[in-house]
Amino acid sequence: MAKKKPTAKSAAKKPVRKTAEATSSNIYEGMVPLALLRDKVIYRHVVSLLVDNETGILARVVGMIAGRGYNIESLTVAEVDRERQVSRINITASGTHQVIEQLKTQLGRLVPVHVVRDLTDDSPSVERELALVKVAGVGDKRVEALRIGDIFRANVVDSGIQSFVFEVVGNTEKLDAFIDLMKPLGLVEVSRTGVVAVSRGMLGIEG
Repeated sequence: MAKKKPTAKSAAKKPVRKTAEATSSNIYEGMVPLALLRDKVIYRHVVSLLVDNETGILARVVGMIAGRGYNIESLTVAEVDRERQVSRINITASGTHQVIEQLKTQLGRLVPVHVVRDLTDDSPSVERELALVKVAGVGDKRVEALRIGDIFRANVVDSGIQSFVFEVVGNTEKLDAFIDLMKPLGLVEVSRTGVVAVSRGMLGIEG
């Protein structure tokens, strides 16, 4: 009995294989387009980790980052679940998409790390940073510094005859702008927390 020749209709139903050059596998994002990995533009990303709150974990994370030469702008860590003994680390890093993917992969290989999330690429997120800014000045400069502090909604948390300390909260760009404006008005020193961030919506970092 002669075999039936495949019709054009049946041939169209056959699944089309995706070529290896179209996408690249990634354990966190599913499938990442190679166009992103080949992009040479440097972007700023906020990456969050959930880790076991145990001795030496921060040293291991920092050691891995430093050992591979990644460009880290800030790093914050604090316990977020006392019952489970889990801490959250927020890393602000700059690099190409390929560099950030490599960073996330290396972080995910550390045994105490439970979750790695790129809050910049995964979904819209909210990020904040706190800075304490000490300014020394009298006369017009003091008045101008206080006026700018009011515009930026900065709180004066310490005040003396010749100096005061602002507490300012916001995104990194806001803090940078405030500090730049304080430089000609008597900026003495700055202490910053680094970026903390969470994704928008109902789901948490483990969702």
